[in-house]
Amino acid sequence: MFGADKGQADRLDGSGLRIGIVQARWNEGITNALAASCKAELARLGVEPGDIQHLHVPGALEIPVALQALAEKGRCDALIALGCVIRGETYHFELVANESAAGITRVSLDYQIPIANIILTTENLAQAVARQDEKGVDAAQCAVEMANLLDRL
Repeated sequence: MFGADKGQADRLDGSGLRIGIVQARWNEGITNALAASCKAELARLGVEPGDIQHLHVPGALEIPVALQALAEKGRCDALIALGCVIRGETYHFELVANESAAGITRVSLDYQIPIANIILTTENLAQAVARQDEKGVDAAQCAVEMANLLDRL
């Protein structure tokens, strides 16, 4: 039926999906926690460990080019960007947050591939720690749901 939406169980069925994860090493304690909760949720949703390609890059600004490389290969149904940018005393925070988000959006639109952008942008480390587990789960669910949605269209 055109326009009908699948139930939540179907939307979040990761069986057979191939997912690419690009993780920044900057603020690695946070990004490792994001990756762990993300991968645990992907497994819970039915994504096989062998269907997850996990890459590491230096920082958030390098995430878009790695996502683009994965998108060009055409082997992933969805991608996930994991990073953490914590505000400092300079304009650098805004530059990194804005440019990494713009690059991720461009890759998603250029390659018509869903990308869960989970680059935390926080005022301090405590805010990042408070979000690391929940946002990793959100990343997995977003990637799976969007891959299934685009597959149905």
